[in-house]
Parts: sequence; C-alpha cells; structure tokens
Amino acid sequence: MRRTVYTADHEAFRETLRSFIDAEVVPHFEEWYANGIVPKDFYLKLGELGVFGIEVPEEFGGAGENSFKYSAILQEETARAGVTFGGSSVHVDLCLPYLMKYCTDEQKKRWLPGFVDGTNMFAIAMTEPGTGSDLAGMKTTAKLSEDGTHYVLNGSKTFITGGVNADRVIVCARTAPATPEDRRHGISLFVVDTSLGGYAVGRKLDKIGLRTSDTAELSFTDVKVPVEDLLGEENKGFGYLGQNLPQERLTIAVGSYAQAAAAIRFAQAYTQDRNIFGKPVASFQNTKFELAACKAKLDAMESNVDRGLELHDAGELTAADAASLKLFCTEAASDVIDRCLQLHGGYGYINEYPIARLYADNRVNRIYGGTSEVLKSIIAKNMGL
Repeated sequence: MRRTVYTADHEAFRETLRSFIDAEVVPHFEEWYANGIVPKDFYLKLGELGVFGIEVPEEFGGAGENSFKYSAILQEETARAGVTFGGSSVHVDLCLPYLMKYCTDEQKKRWLPGFVDGTNMFAIAMTEPGTGSDLAGMKTTAKLSEDGTHYVLNGSKTFITGGVNADRVIVCARTAPATPEDRRHGISLFVVDTSLGGYAVGRKLDKIGLRTSDTAELSFTDVKVPVEDLLGEENKGFGYLGQNLPQERLTIAVGSYAQAAAAIRFAQAYTQDRNIFGKPVASFQNTKFELAACKAKLDAMESNVDRGLELHDAGELTAADAASLKLFCTEAASDVIDRCLQLHGGYGYINEYPIARLYADNRVNRIYGGTSEVLKSIIAKNMGL
C-alpha cells in the first residue's frame, strides 16, 4: 500500500540516515554486538548528524520540528539494516518529552545543548527490583537536606536502558510517604548527574536480545542532588510519568512494525537465494502463502501505526489508543517474525543471521512500556468494562 504519512522532508531524512547507517554502523555492528554495548563516542556522531535535536527548539541547538515521524523513520531504518543504536532511543523518545515539558528555562539552557550534541546522554530510572509495573511501590527515597540546598538520594533501580553510558538519569524517588487515599502521592523526578558521589552503576544485565543496548542496575548511596535538579514540582512525579506513556507505547508499536517489515525482507531474500530439492525455497507454495500472510498482517500494522503517528503529531493520541496500538502491533509482529524465522530453517536459529537477532530483540516489546496484560486492562476500562 502507498504510504501518505511521510513528506518529502521525511524521505530526505530517511536517505541521509540510510547512508549514515551503511557507512558508520554496519561495518562496526558485529563488534558492538560482541561487546554488548555501543561505544559512547558513537553518540557524538549521532549528535553531529542531528538525530538528537530534531524536536529540540532552535535556541538550544535543535531543529525545532514538532513531529515524532522522524523518530519513526529512525526505527524503520535501523530495523531494515538489522542494527540498533544502543540505548539512544531512550535518550530521545522517552527522556526528551519530560525535559521539554517540565524543565525550567534555566534547566533547558543547562541540559539541552549537550542533549542535542550527544555529550550529555540521558536515561530514565523508574523500575526497582521489587516493584516491576507497580511504580507506586517504589522504595527509593530523596530527602531534602536541613539547609534546603540538596536532596539525599538512596535506593536502587534495575532494567535501566542506557544506564551504563548515561551522563544524566531522570530518577523517580519518594520525597513523601504515600497516603491512604493515594499511594501514588509523594513521587518526584530528579535529573541526576551520574558523576555525583554515591551514584554507582552495577551490573550490565545480560539479556537474550537487544544485545547492544546497555541495560544496567543502578544504586544510590547518600547521593547529594542539588535542588536545582528537581524536575517539575515535588510529589507530582507519578502524574508526569503517566502523561508520557502514549508516546512511549507508540514508540514500541512503531518499532514492532519496523521489525516485522525487516523480518519479511530478510525471509524473502533468504528463501529466494536458498535452494532445496533443486529449486528456491521461495518457489514452494507454503513459502508463498506464509510470506503473503505475513505481508497482509504487516499492512494492517502499517495502517494502525500511520494513524497513530498522525494522531500523536496532532496531540490527539489517547492512552487507550496507544494501548490498543501497542497491543496489536507487538502481538502481530511476534507472529510475523516467528513465521519468517521458520522459513529460514535451522539457520534462523543462528545469531549470524539477522532474523535470529530480530527474534530475540522483538520479544521484550510485549513486556516493557506496559505488558500486554496491563494494556488489555486499560483497553477494557476504556470500554466501560
């Protein structure tokens, strides 16, 4: 189907990005994959390319574009090439909305120029070892000092994407106890400098997928966070977290669609090249039917993703819309990628082939950003059930 969601400017960005990936990422990706992390100086190249500043106002060094579609193109192109940019998607897609909405003018002047050029990489730390999706149950605390100059941060976080390479981390912590009426009360957000004393990066977690994305455990022992680094108002952090969930879930839906499209591309190329019983695997009816079924499911994903992108750019993507979009795309992509791996036969299980890595990378999409089960509850509630 012909897509109408992108303009000529979007497509020009796509071509620039595709050339960059071919020249700066593909030749090095095997090394990054083996090391389990993207080298930090690579982010300076992304900053120079302008990837981090697309939605940042010009006064802070960005392009001032008010569109999420550029981020969608980035996901499509990295998936197409079978590569990733490590934890940098969190830097832009998850952290930037908080900075743009809740930073003071003084904070924007301090943080955004480095955000744009890649010298000040951001991550966000919400999840704790014992809480999972229950963010209101977090135990990390931030207590205001007696002289009112800083908060003392104590606690730990886990599953923090970009946590190894981060220069600043948006940390969620309790500044007041929960109340009987509202257990979400008392959570605040802090933009924590990772060079502060008492801040420590623990294990870089060994995941089955997203191998180049540095996912870490973090700990805070009497970390003195200046009051100037409080993000937004004290005790209102939980509400802030909820407001960014539609974009986070849209991001995952777009990524799932992009991975499914890449899987079909990989499977079609493989089956046309691979011969069995004296003829290409692609010539068998089963192969044709499987790829056709995958393509039909991809078309449905594409239609939903494009509608979601338009709604988001118009400021009309609701929490229920995003939940439905993520649920459908992640579940559909999982099926498509599994079927495409099957068409590779035994080679589909070998990490040398991009379909194998894609299979592992895709699995987490049904977990983070809200599990499929949580999303079903949101959709059902919106239905009045």
